[in-house]
Amino acid sequence: MTDDSDDPLVPIVCDDCGTRSRIPLSDVADAVARHNETRHDGEEVAAVDPALADRIADMAAADLGLLDGE
Repeated sequence: MTDDSDDPLVPIVCDDCGTRSRIPLSDVADAVARHNETRHDGEEVAAVDPALADRIADMAAADLGLLDGE
């Protein structure tokens, strides 16, 4: 894990465990993979909060002009 206090925190959820946490952006991929490997035999259960993931996808699509004409 990094010690960079400027690294934004990303909400991570695991509905199977009933847990929510905030992980520094630079550590998200490793933390989610580690959780899923140790708690769920590698099954992709824990993930970035779906609401945030959807919002980021919408913003990226808008930046790429994919939503033009809607």
